[in-house]
Amino acid sequence: MPPPADIVKVAIEWPGANAQLIEMDQKRPLSSIIREVCDGWSLSGSEQFALRYADGPQLYITEQSRGEIKNGTILRLAISPARAARQLLERIQSHGIDARLEALKELAKLSADPTFAAEFINMEGIGTLARLVESGTHFGEMLAFTLTAFLELMDHGIVSWDLISLSFIKQIAGYVNQPMVDVSILQRSLAILESMVLNSHSLYHRVAQEITVGQLIGHLSNQEIQTYAIALINALFLKAPEDRRQEEYTNPLEQHLTEMASTLAQKHLRSIILNHVIRGNRPIKAEMAHQLYVLQVLTFNLLEERMMTKMDPNDQAQRDIIFELRKIAFDGENDPTGTEKRKAMYSKDYKMLGFTNHVNPAMDFTQTPPGMLALDNMLYLAKVHQDTYIRIVLENSSREDKHECPFGRCAIELTRMLCEILQVGELPNEGCNDYHPMFFTHDRAWEEFFCVCIQLLNKTWKEMRATAEDFNKVMQVVREQITRALAMKPSSLDQLKNKLRGLNYSEILRLRQSERMSQDDFQSPPIIELRERIQPEILELIKQQRLNRLCEGSCFRKLGNRRRQEKFWFCRLSLNHKVLHYGDLDESPQGEVPFELLSDKIPVSDIKSVVTGKDCPHMKEKSALKQNKEVLELAFSVLYDPDETLNFVAPNKYEYCIWTDGMCALLGREMGSDLTRSDLDTLISMEMKLRLLDLENITIPEAPPPVPKEPSSYNFTYNYS
Repeated sequence: MPPPADIVKVAIEWPGANAQLIEMDQKRPLSSIIREVCDGWSLSGSEQFALRYADGPQLYITEQSRGEIKNGTILRLAISPARAARQLLERIQSHGIDARLEALKELAKLSADPTFAAEFINMEGIGTLARLVESGTHFGEMLAFTLTAFLELMDHGIVSWDLISLSFIKQIAGYVNQPMVDVSILQRSLAILESMVLNSHSLYHRVAQEITVGQLIGHLSNQEIQTYAIALINALFLKAPEDRRQEEYTNPLEQHLTEMASTLAQKHLRSIILNHVIRGNRPIKAEMAHQLYVLQVLTFNLLEERMMTKMDPNDQAQRDIIFELRKIAFDGENDPTGTEKRKAMYSKDYKMLGFTNHVNPAMDFTQTPPGMLALDNMLYLAKVHQDTYIRIVLENSSREDKHECPFGRCAIELTRMLCEILQVGELPNEGCNDYHPMFFTHDRAWEEFFCVCIQLLNKTWKEMRATAEDFNKVMQVVREQITRALAMKPSSLDQLKNKLRGLNYSEILRLRQSERMSQDDFQSPPIIELRERIQPEILELIKQQRLNRLCEGSCFRKLGNRRRQEKFWFCRLSLNHKVLHYGDLDESPQGEVPFELLSDKIPVSDIKSVVTGKDCPHMKEKSALKQNKEVLELAFSVLYDPDETLNFVAPNKYEYCIWTDGMCALLGREMGSDLTRSDLDTLISMEMKLRLLDLENITIPEAPPPVPKEPSSYNFTYNYS
């Protein structure tokens, strides 16, 4: 007979004594259980003790967290969090250097525990650590452990960052600005400054006054701290007031980070990132890829103001820009016709430029997006790539009216499309690593990207032999060409051009036809019957593949306030498909993790259901945040008896589909992810083609002609097995 649901069998250790094997009644108060354990070892003062996990993070067990204890868990009797906090607080203020170092080392480890952290903070522990840092008497390992403990304690959100003193900020900034500082101290200092900026509006201004662009750029050549440096740059960039982001300064390396949009500062930053990070001799890890993605998004978001600015048809300065476009296209340096005669032809010229409103083309830029950003792109093309601009305009103006590619209309619509593709104005998504190296290879990457794409549009228009009625069709093809090319992650704009050359209109049609064939195949009754026969077999094959992947296991990241000190955990299904094993890891594994290293487990028979997205318990508080949209799409939870959950955030969409499908297969439910539907269509199509090919190669002996049947009674009776 199985034990009651409220009873868990655990082992409890104490140094120098044999472990106690007990049946813990989860209905009994924890203090009563601890008293009983202490009595077993003849220990007095049970109120001075607590239980902790013996493995993994070794967290303290509280009344709130005790429900997570599973059968077979190994626990450890330890001094209570309050007693531990009091002892460590006394030791870190002692005069003995060795004793203080050991105390700070232990504190750095314990500070990640929320129960201990609450006790230590209640004893004014954070103030004590801050004073140790402000004194400037700690160096090396001792300072590194002090900063680690401080950061861990603050990350629990118990104390507001607004309480941090200016002298503490100056001291931390001083470590960043010093030329010869230990790497571990630099990492923690940069992480503390990043947390200050992200968590306090007032501290943002203080930090921005202490740190300059040049000081942080200098750290990007050090591979051990470059991720932390870019993270701080991103934090300052993200929190900068809109007006300060757009300002221009003449000496960018001495300016404060509130002026991150300075052209020269961005140029130098881009060059350093390209040479020391993207083209460095180390592979780019997930966290660095995320920070590069964030920097890319924030840089493109500087375009949002122009994108959302309507043109004022009565503003002469803005109208002069349109006049400049006309002048570059149609007025030579020695134009013999004269200005007066040309004015009478302006309307015709604006029509040849492809504007919708020939009389007042300024009206074409009153819709947002793309607003004035489209005009900026057109002017850049006309001035920087003048020959290309003139060729496109004159080439189209010489075609028949019905086949001309309207440059103005195309440029405006293309700008809107590029803003959508690159999500200009959107906040960065947590967990997204989708950066494009080519955008770090040019100081005017956005404008150059537009110039490449407008030439592509003109080329595709000709290949499609399009007319004005085909405008939307052409834009759809161009969008597909651009998104397919970007998915290949070209490392430079030249590579992008090569990718786009290979994605001409004929190739897009071929790809579409291939994909359509794999999805639709044939619709004749015999083929439909064959498909229905094959489907269960293919579904079983997919199910086994999903379960095999669950047996191999996957690594998941624990969500927290800081990404630089990531915590990981691993989960995998037992080979007999009866137990789900999981446990914490110090770092992301390179391969399969043995079952022995995974201390926790859930019997599959206890699993009740799998929920996804906003239905997950760990997403209910996060779903309202815009930057957590992608995390929400990757979240799922396993619900199991009694009323417990195991929460996941998949590293990517593929792993999300694998795990949600695998769990559904494990529970005998239908697999319904996009990946399963795609795999099903692909595998069925492949199997059908192979079987039909075999059928074509069969030599059928001569026989009397069969009696004709009605189409409705036709049966596909060949034995394919």
